[in-house]
Amino acid sequence: MQYYFFHLMPWPYLPEDFDEKYDSAWIWLPNSLYDPVKGHELYREYINTLAYAEELGFDGICVNEHHQNAYGLMPSPNVIAGALTQRTQRCRIAVIGNALPLYHPPLRVAEEMAMLDIMSNGRLIAGMVVGGGPEYYAYQVNPTYARERFREALDLIIKAWTEPGPFRWHSKHYFFNYVNPWPRPLQQPHPPIWIPGLGSLETIEFVAQRRYAYMGVPYFHISVFHRVFDLFRDACQKAGYETRPEQLGWGVPIYVAETDRQAREEFEPHMWYFVRFLLKGIGISPPGYTSPRSILSILKNRPLFLSEQKTWDDIEKGVYAIVGSPETVRQKLNHYRKELGVGVVMTGCQTGTLPHELARKSMELFCRDVLPHVRD
Repeated sequence: MQYYFFHLMPWPYLPEDFDEKYDSAWIWLPNSLYDPVKGHELYREYINTLAYAEELGFDGICVNEHHQNAYGLMPSPNVIAGALTQRTQRCRIAVIGNALPLYHPPLRVAEEMAMLDIMSNGRLIAGMVVGGGPEYYAYQVNPTYARERFREALDLIIKAWTEPGPFRWHSKHYFFNYVNPWPRPLQQPHPPIWIPGLGSLETIEFVAQRRYAYMGVPYFHISVFHRVFDLFRDACQKAGYETRPEQLGWGVPIYVAETDRQAREEFEPHMWYFVRFLLKGIGISPPGYTSPRSILSILKNRPLFLSEQKTWDDIEKGVYAIVGSPETVRQKLNHYRKELGVGVVMTGCQTGTLPHELARKSMELFCRDVLPHVRD
């Protein structure tokens, strides 16, 4: 079992009347609500928290990419990962991931990730994503070619990492006379590839065929993870092999305090800020972005998404987060990770407006009183 500490770097200073005045935390939320002075402090503290995860004993730390939103302040996760290569020595650094269709040229991803792999001495995990629906409005990229561009870009990056250059590349969306990136990654043949997914059948089949790792995006009912991971196992069997545990990752927020009651009191208000404010508008999706069969799958799961939940009882029954004393968290985490059959848990606790000191206290309790009991 591997445990990764995930951070979205949320904006915790939206006004109290946000829900009444604004219809989305994405794309068109006025950036006049962003304060660069507070942003400087946030970046410093968020990076400190991620570096602290290594000191406490997490196997890795995760950063990710989003644009024009208050949900996550990392339009360039590679910048944050670059800082973390110099603040850590042991843990893996998972960039989950670069949204390949938004990069032109995608060779930029090959170059920057090779830099990160070398700067970290071979600790990079290369996450590659199609990117969420809102990103296609933010960057004005034609969504109907999203998956085509993603696959072509990924093939180009892998070839750039594994075959000597210079060579010529010519596909439907990309043409280069000279593919010859300097530097090349330290890990051979290339860094591990993780691809997150929301349950899209195309993504599941693609990841299984390539034998990459599938990372289940958090904020869904536990039953969705059961179904999606079973689909992935079936896809691996059709591709001629059995799924390895390290190919499956479960994303779930975990918050630990001294007692169950204290954990809920400390965590719940900040969770609802995240649900009611930061998730607002996350489902914006342009026409052509998703195939009809995947749209049906997504619509089926929509009532099971976190933003649709209204009570704390909904949160607990759906395992949208694991919150409680060390004993409670141990029991729940052991039960569900084994039930799902995952080899990677991606967790974070600094949800919404949770203060830095509470986040670090939860991390300390998790690593001291939970982590030793939830490794096989």
